[in-house]
Amino acid sequence: MQTRIKTAEEIEAMRKGGKVLAGALKALEAFVKPGITGKQIDEFTENYIKDHGMTPGFKGYRGFPGTVCLCINDVVVHGIPNSNQIIRDGDIVTIDCGVIYQGLYTDSAVTYIIGNALEETVKFVKKVQKALYEGIKQIKPGRRLGDIGHTIEKAVKKEGYHIVRELVGHGIGEHLHEDPHVPNFGKKNTGMALKPGMTFAIEPIVGLETGEIKTLKDGWTIVTPDRSLSCQWEHTVLITHNGYEILTLREGEKL
Repeated sequence: MQTRIKTAEEIEAMRKGGKVLAGALKALEAFVKPGITGKQIDEFTENYIKDHGMTPGFKGYRGFPGTVCLCINDVVVHGIPNSNQIIRDGDIVTIDCGVIYQGLYTDSAVTYIIGNALEETVKFVKKVQKALYEGIKQIKPGRRLGDIGHTIEKAVKKEGYHIVRELVGHGIGEHLHEDPHVPNFGKKNTGMALKPGMTFAIEPIVGLETGEIKTLKDGWTIVTPDRSLSCQWEHTVLITHNGYEILTLREGEKL
């Protein structure tokens, strides 16, 4: 199914929203440290977004109670932030967050390495981030949606990691989740043709030891069944006339 081409005004609103979202995730780099709780992270992020005149995109979405999805170690996606979650040295912490500005959504996720993590853990996080970047670099008008997923899958499998196939990226704009799905796997030259003005949330979600998942009793939190590590990185990306623009690019971030 085709995604709607955004107008110049909509793109500018998403650009502004993306800048604030990127600023929040950048500010969390210094805030997220051992001893901080999930509730403190959630409150910090919500205050940052509101102080910049925007609205948290996740809070209340389909009943979700937090401003961020907070995922520590084996939590894959949709972790609910609370005061019982205490960040510890060596953890990896994925924070997924959305912003609404002038009725338009942006969405982005970062995995933070806390303190003295194992070398294998650091490599895992950085390689998944690199897979996101490699997928984004495939984007330009005329390319196909499958080119993105194929490239991400190739980069992940090369390292011996595992794509979580049930969880995919998506179109984004008037709604947080729009058509089409953007899988982190696929074949070259397949899928929808990319056109200027389309906007996608691209988000490799990867397991260190497994691509299998299970949902906890709260109906939100998804984890790896064997308690092995999981990692997610995400950006909202605009297809331009000659390539792409990352609307949620953080200060100092380079592909």
